[in-house]
Amino acid sequence: TRRLAWAEVEIPAEAVGGREVAARIAEASDFAMLDEDRAVTHNKGIMNGVVALALATGNDTRALEAAAHSYAGKGGRYAPLSRWKFDGSKLNGRIELPVPVGVVGGSLKSNETAAFCLRLLRVSRASELGRIMAAVGLAQNLAALMALVTEGIQKGHMRLAARTIAIAAGAEGSLVDLVANELIKGGQIRVDVAKRILESLKEKK
Repeated sequence: TRRLAWAEVEIPAEAVGGREVAARIAEASDFAMLDEDRAVTHNKGIMNGVVALALATGNDTRALEAAAHSYAGKGGRYAPLSRWKFDGSKLNGRIELPVPVGVVGGSLKSNETAAFCLRLLRVSRASELGRIMAAVGLAQNLAALMALVTEGIQKGHMRLAARTIAIAAGAEGSLVDLVANELIKGGQIRVDVAKRILESLKEKK
């Protein structure tokens, strides 16, 4: 636990495109808590940022990946490393993950690029670098969630989003794909719509 780092942020809804987008980001975060497949993708986005910074600073990306995914499954079920909540006006995000990194020794002595990046970041302790990595991971996560819940990425990842929302609405087994198909046909990938579709399908059985 000494290697744990965390970061928090509070963002006005207007900064992410308004209340509707902020609410959808929070919903997408909740979906990751419900569905392990979504949690994997959620955490992969976080690690995109963390690993990039690890490479720039000469740290072991495999150790970071292994530690993060192990930590995500510490409760017996794979879960997202970050959570987002919307209180009606502000979007609040928090991330916590292990960051086994260093700022001295090893390959850093001969890696001029890594040494330069560390000077650029103005860090002198591993804990400082860990906190920056956590913040970068949270920022990367926000960017991915914003893309997921806005129209641009829905066209490319509509199937994943529709299945995730179907699960969040309570669909199980074969009903997941049936609800997802109806969501895609209707063009409204929302939990309330999914619940109505699910109720209708159950009544027909």
